Amino acid sequence: MATDLHTLTAPTFVRALTSLSKILDKARAFATETGMPEQELLRARLIEDMGNLVSQIQRVSDSAKGCMVRLGEVENVVMEDNETTFDDLQARIQKTIDFVNTVPAEAINGREDASVVLKFPNGEFTFTGRDYVLGFVLPNFYFHVTTAYDILRMKGVPIGKRDYLGGI
Repeated sequence: MATDLHTLTAPTFVRALTSLSKILDKARAFATETGMPEQELLRARLIEDMGNLVSQIQRVSDSAKGCMVRLGEVENVVMEDNETTFDDLQARIQKTIDFVNTVPAEAINGREDASVVLKFPNGEFTFTGRDYVLGFVLPNFYFHVTTAYDILRMKGVPIGKRDYLGGI
């Protein structure tokens, strides 16, 4: 039985990215209302060896884009990781959503058994398309979405589970 990889990825990415965008709007409003410098939120991290909020948003974007590129065998949209403001992050999120929406279902579906190779400085990992989505992409994507959410909660931004889940 085939796995509908497009349904598992594209709508999932768009929904979470849309929720993240709304959460960032609340974070900006919180900074304005409390007088907190926006950079305090943007540079915040859960612990010293983890990326800050900006980095988490960049990794969310990269996870979604990378999945579509690897499975759909489409040209990547380069994003330079130079975001420094809420406006920059919102633009990156929108650009990511726009890109995800350009990849047709037929480019991804049927690639459950295709070989996907990830190269890292410490080695290479080979997955089937299905295992790549279910065992790497989705967990990694949600790790960074959750970490961004947690950073903002830690800083006092009034967001909750409904904000995270979005559309409910």
